[in-house]
Amino acid sequence: MAHLPRAILFDMDDTILAVAGSARRVWMRIAEEFTAVLAPLSPEDFVIAIEAQSRRLWNDAEWNRQWRVRLVEARRHVVASAFAFVASTGRPIPTAEIGYKMADLFTVLRDEELSLFPDAHKTLDQLKQRGVRLALITNGAAEPQRAKVIRFALAERFDHVQIEGEHGFGKPEERAYTHAMEALGVSPQETWMVGDNLEWEIVAPQRLGIYAIWYDGYGTGLPPDCAVRPDRIIRSLTELLP
Repeated sequence: MAHLPRAILFDMDDTILAVAGSARRVWMRIAEEFTAVLAPLSPEDFVIAIEAQSRRLWNDAEWNRQWRVRLVEARRHVVASAFAFVASTGRPIPTAEIGYKMADLFTVLRDEELSLFPDAHKTLDQLKQRGVRLALITNGAAEPQRAKVIRFALAERFDHVQIEGEHGFGKPEERAYTHAMEALGVSPQETWMVGDNLEWEIVAPQRLGIYAIWYDGYGTGLPPDCAVRPDRIIRSLTELLP
């Protein structure tokens, strides 16, 4: 595109930071470490159960809203749900204590594997140099999300940083977007939203008249029969630059 807006609202996880891409690898690493206690359940079957229960729970809007600010507990719940599913098939499962250990290890290893998407800093810096006002809007608990902002030097790159756990509201609540625009002093018609979540960064902003850009950082493409229509789709943050 040949022009830029007055302001851009950015999601953080899986938009600026690569988060989800390493999940399967981390769970497999953990499952292989706990092979003896998982037997006769194979590491592969454990990971399949984890992925299925994770999708089921996190895709539930109410569950998501309640647990995304309690991520450590949420991951324990996901593992417990996976074990319950396995038990329902008649297979033996480890103790709840083992499940807690596996979930907590996932939290530690996942944090270690966090990384910036390529050219994230470069893109943000060039946008600022061009006079674009920038806001970071992220859901989740205050402490871990603020730690990411500091760790990856994001605070100085944004004019406004908005963390759900610090403000008391988050996407897709309308206030999450209107508050950020008020902080930047812009209207919806002057604003873009960039993110990976089709509901939070596309549908909800579009209702307000914001130009919504879906970030397909993992190159998966839109889900089959997807009814959501982003105003634009990008696979690299540098595509935002003229």
